[in-house]
Amino acid sequence: MSGFCPVFGLVRPRTGLEPGGTEEIWGVGRGMVLAGGRGNAMLQQMLVPERSRPLSRLEYDRLVEDGVFVGEPIELLRGRLVTVMPQGPRHGSLVAWLGRALTLALGLEYLVRQQLPFAATDDSEPEPDIAVTREERGRGSHPSVAMLVVEVADSSLARDHEDKLPIYAEAGVPEYWIVNAKTATVEVMTQPAGDRYLRVERLRRGDVLRPTQLPGVEIAVADLPWYG
Repeated sequence: MSGFCPVFGLVRPRTGLEPGGTEEIWGVGRGMVLAGGRGNAMLQQMLVPERSRPLSRLEYDRLVEDGVFVGEPIELLRGRLVTVMPQGPRHGSLVAWLGRALTLALGLEYLVRQQLPFAATDDSEPEPDIAVTREERGRGSHPSVAMLVVEVADSSLARDHEDKLPIYAEAGVPEYWIVNAKTATVEVMTQPAGDRYLRVERLRRGDVLRPTQLPGVEIAVADLPWYG
């Protein structure tokens, strides 16, 4: 048996076991071993939704450091492990182009992080397509402050709106862009308040992106590689 146990974390089978062997339950900071059929019955009882609990960001980071999720494209949203959606060519091109444009415009004062962890809240560590942070040498943790966060939305539009927008607002990210690959538009959200943004603009071809926290940066919407 394998998968995610909402009570303790991951259920990982031990290899080479005879029937009636044990399964190790990898928990949040601890493990337990259940034996044979009785263990399976106990596991079924633990899997009921009423007994689930979210992971904290610190617990998630420890599991990552222990190599639990090697090779698994996931991020932590509201205490849940969420699979990162695969990227199509259009999504990848937009991320790469924006990353290069911002890097060239900003120089060495800022870091333009692409698809790397952002320590947003106590229960969320998303990996935004782009996060612009200040250069900080010797940091022993993921950044928790960003001047700009960008998500490129193709198949992920609902998640970027419904799940990630409140997280970025709560984290105090001053500006959040959703680059809609299907409509060739960019939603620019500023003035975070609680779990929402008070100001929302939709920019189209002919408009220019000017990040409020990054003076001097100008990106014409029409210049993005929309491919159509």
